[in-house]
Parts: sequence; structure tokens; C-alpha cells
Amino acid sequence: MQTFNHLITTRPHDVRQILISDLHLSPEEPALVQAFLALLDDCLALPALKCLFILGDWFEVWLGDDAYLTLSANARQTHWLSPIIAKLQQLQSTGCDILVMHGNRDFLLAQDFCDLFGGKLIFEPYTLQVGQEKYRLEHGDALCTDDKKYQFFRKIMRHRLTQWYLLNKSLEKRLEIADNMRQKSQQNNTKKAAYIMDVNDAAVNRAIYSFDALLHGHTHRPEIHYSSDGKTRYVLGDWRLLDADTRQPKVSAVIGVVTVAINSNNSNGSSNNTHKNNHDDNAEFNLFEFNFLQR
Repeated sequence: MQTFNHLITTRPHDVRQILISDLHLSPEEPALVQAFLALLDDCLALPALKCLFILGDWFEVWLGDDAYLTLSANARQTHWLSPIIAKLQQLQSTGCDILVMHGNRDFLLAQDFCDLFGGKLIFEPYTLQVGQEKYRLEHGDALCTDDKKYQFFRKIMRHRLTQWYLLNKSLEKRLEIADNMRQKSQQNNTKKAAYIMDVNDAAVNRAIYSFDALLHGHTHRPEIHYSSDGKTRYVLGDWRLLDADTRQPKVSAVIGVVTVAINSNNSNGSSNNTHKNNHDDNAEFNLFEFNFLQR
């Protein structure tokens, strides 16, 4: 796996799509926020970039779009989300699609927030055509079927009635509920065997059955897995703050990149559940380690 402090600066015209997940952004982790803004600056410098995918857990917690949308103009000026929105607006204005998927931390995210920067909320499973191969994209938590308690919890929290109930609570009450759930989750995870919090092989086989490759995040275990039948499972990494106690802490993340050789004729189109490279035969997908050194 290659490592870059900036996004493939030796081949900027080849990069067509960037795929990231598990950023877990929050005001309590400013280094992660700055790393994401740095990634967006790199995206703006890529002349042929057509799409940025954010495949879940963009935020550490999302209480609902109204937490930001109901802010006054003055409050928005100093809010930690505003620089992100401004940068995404700039990226979208260049012709780059911004597609956002729910994770287990931000399942209350809605299209209203995405409208602020011209983005689009997408739903799993999502199909991405890379050359002649068909990729299945999802966050990844639905694949962890050995964790029965979590799957039951997920089913309840993703139900529209549950979400209606939560969104009709005050922001203060929602924050209290989210804090309680996070504490219980952390306590429960310390008691679980490692394999329970990873994907289940049978669930992976079902998911990838009609696809050539599966791409997901969630597990925080970035890797490339190859099956005996020629299929591939790519796992994106979480955004990690390294050397936090040093003068220049570093953020590291394993991200996905679709490239097309510069001499290939290429155009992209999108729909609600698929995104195509127009069958570029030489389109390639790879994982890369992206690093940001805080200064």
C-alpha cells in the first residue's frame, strides 16, 4: 500500500474518484477536522476528480440536521462545520459529485444537510462501476452479523418511527440519549470477542455474490482480502490521530482511489444507486494511506 501526504500528486490527472469512511469528525478532535479540510484541498487540486464518496460515520455523532440548520447566521460563522461546508461547496462547484452514505454513528443525517453543499445522500448497497468490474459499496456494520445484539439495535435505530421519535426530542435530550448509547456501546465492546465485531464470512459471501468486489469501512481494520473465486473485499480505514502528545501530531487514514490513465477518454454519470466510469477499461481501484501532519 502506497502512502501519500497529498493525494497522488505525481499523477493528479489520473484520479477520478475518492472514497473515504469513518472520519468520526467532532469539535473535540480538531486534528481530524483539519485533516479532512486538507484532503478537500487536495481534491480541489485534482483536475479530473469526478466524485467524492463518504461511506458512513462521517461524524462521531449526528443529532439531526436541525442541530446546524436552526443556528442563527452569527452562530454559523463560528461553528466548526461551516469551514467544511464552504470547502465542499467549492468542490461541488468544480463539477465533483459528493455522495454521502449513512454509518452507525450518523444515521440521522438527511438530505437537507447535504443540500447545503450540493451533495447527495445515497443508500446501501450502492453500485460503483470500475472498468469492467462491479463494486458493491456499503458502510459495513450490516456485515457484522455475529454481533446479534448490535444487529437488533441497528434494526430498531434505522426504523423510520424510531428516527421520527428521536428527531422530535429536544437537541439536549438527543445529546443525552447519544451519550448514553455511546457509553453502553463502549462498555459492551470491551466484553466482546474480536471476531464478533468483524464481518461474518457468510454475510460477505451473500453481499458479494453478484459483484466483483466489495468495499466497506466500519470495522477499522483496513485490508485487502482475496477470495478463492477471484473476488476482492476492500476495507477502508478509520481516521486515526497518531502521536497526539507530540508537537506535530499526525492523522492517518486508508482511503480508496479510482484512477484512469490520462490518455483514456472518460466521462461519469450517476444515479441514486449506481455510479459509472462509462466502462473505462483501464480504470483501477486501489487503497492508499493518506497522512496529514498537523503544523
